[in-house]
Parts: sequence; structure tokens; C-alpha cells
Amino acid sequence: MTDTTITTTAAPVRSIDTLVLLFHPRFAQSTTNRALADAAAALPGVQVVDVAALYPEGTAIDVDAEVRRLLSARRVVLQFPVQWYATPPLLKAWQNAVLTRMYYIACANEGRHFEGTPLLVAATAGNVPEAYTPTGQNLFPLADLLHPLHATAHRCGLPWAEPFLVYRAGKLGAAELAGEAARYAARLQAWGAGALEHGSIACAEELLGAAA
Repeated sequence: MTDTTITTTAAPVRSIDTLVLLFHPRFAQSTTNRALADAAAALPGVQVVDVAALYPEGTAIDVDAEVRRLLSARRVVLQFPVQWYATPPLLKAWQNAVLTRMYYIACANEGRHFEGTPLLVAATAGNVPEAYTPTGQNLFPLADLLHPLHATAHRCGLPWAEPFLVYRAGKLGAAELAGEAARYAARLQAWGAGALEHGSIACAEELLGAAA
């Protein structure tokens, strides 16, 4: 396969301190994710991108633009509501398109440069914390439902941060909502201060070459 993507192997310019990629299928109706996104956007050095607004049909993802955005960030946040114990479909489609190219098609030019970028997941859930227990309605802790993203971060060499979780999304009062927004802003400000060790997994193209 001919690679027509980024051809330089020089380190990218990290112009964004913290990139928040928001994946919400109905952001216009959101209260909790809206409050979190607004709090993040008010911080210096933080850029919030409403990915669903860019791709309202959930298809035709501009992979070139998404790769450039990722490579310009020092830290990346994936923010979304948990839906039926999983991420929104657009986030999965984005992973399939963007990360597949970065790590299986253009790893030397893109994936290698993205390695080491700290990753934080900010997830909201509509139920109460007690529902996410072995005796609760949802059986598993909310953090456990994020294991596929943790595995993805490990595969891509992205230092994993403890997820930021908000419960009772859509049901919080004004004071509670303001408190969660302030907690999110404080977490983003405190996060990523030092370099973290990470494991590097060989590019798929290198593995295939070694096996040939």
C-alpha cells in the first residue's frame, strides 16, 4: 500500500497544550457535557473540539485533519457520555479511521510521533455511583467499562491517566453541575505536569516486515 500521508519523520510542533475531543451525539441538548466542555474551553492552552459537529453523519472523517490535530497536542482528552456500557459510535468510527492509519499504515511518520502523548478519558453516566457495583444495576464499576480504551492507550504507547468520571449526568442541579465543572477544570490544570513512562509496541508494519 502506498502511503500518501505525512512524509516527514521530524517531530511535530506541539502547539496545543491540552486537546479535548468531545464525542456527544446530542451535544445541543446536553447539560453535563456542556458544562464540562465550557469549563475546559475557558482554561488557557485548552482547545475543545466538538467532533460530532464536524461529522454529523458519523462518516467521512477527515483523517488528515484529525491526524494533524492529534500530533499538534501535548495531551489529549476523550470526553463522551457512556451509552449502553460503551463509547458513542462516532468515537469508535474515529478510532477505526484515525488510529488504524496512524499505527498500521503510517506508523513511522505518525504513530511514532504520537507515542508518549498522555491520554485522559472524561466520561459521564446517567446513573448513580451505586449502580456501578457488583450488586448494582450495571454490575461493573464505570472505570471497568473503559478497559477497551485503556488497552488502546497501551497499544498506542499513550500514558493512561485515571479517568475523570461524572455520575447522574442530566440530573444534576445547578450547584452540583457547577461543582463538577470546577472539578474538571482543576483536574485538567493539574494533569500532565510531568513526563510519564510508557510501553512502546512495535508498529504493525514493522511486525509484518519482520514476519515476511
